Amino acid sequence: MNLFYAIGKYVMLMRRVFTRPQKRKIFRQQLFTEFQSLGIDSLGIVVFISIFMGAVVAIQTAYNIDSPLIPLSMVGFTVRQSVILEFSPTVISLILAGKVGSRIASEIGTMRVTEQIDAFEIMGVNSANYLIFPKMVAALLINPILIIISMWMGILGGWLAMVLTGLVTTHDYVSGLRVDFEGYTIFYALAKTVVFAYIISTVSGFFGYETEGGALEVGQASTKAVVYSSILIILFNLVLTQILLT
Repeated sequence: MNLFYAIGKYVMLMRRVFTRPQKRKIFRQQLFTEFQSLGIDSLGIVVFISIFMGAVVAIQTAYNIDSPLIPLSMVGFTVRQSVILEFSPTVISLILAGKVGSRIASEIGTMRVTEQIDAFEIMGVNSANYLIFPKMVAALLINPILIIISMWMGILGGWLAMVLTGLVTTHDYVSGLRVDFEGYTIFYALAKTVVFAYIISTVSGFFGYETEGGALEVGQASTKAVVYSSILIILFNLVLTQILLT
């Protein structure tokens, strides 16, 4: 029953979130602030992880090619497919769930326990829309950009690994990148990214908004936000893969 109760509260909260902002100027200001905090501030870790992620995939693939019948261009092909289809949209989203999700939950949770949200309600402000909606819109817009950057960095990391180790030449690696490329894979990855961005922003906002107690409960809400966001990302990853790739 607790699960259904929580789902019901989430749905009711989303009804309040999905309303027209009361003041568009303030909403725009909040949106650009969230672009900075949710997107640009996460760029460094996205680039760092993506480069090494692509490098590891390339090295593992190169070392496992032990047959002369398998062309070395398969390394570039494998890196491209792995990074675009799974690593960038899913792994990076899981990392953002930890970094961004915990921040959203702790920020809103702190406002709840310090009664700032109650003050918004007394002033007639739709606090759910004011606090969660800009974060959700910012995540839906900026996360696909981060994932595209991650794709480029992952492929670049694979190339750097091959050049530095001498396992595969640039010509073979680039040839593999071009083999049987389908633009639909990019659409698939970005479609997953949008769903994951919605999950991260709204689930984290929900746990933060429903926080009760003090500083300890804020920490617990932040942990729950990361855990449940990650679980939902993994579940929806399977569902979306089944829908979009079959």
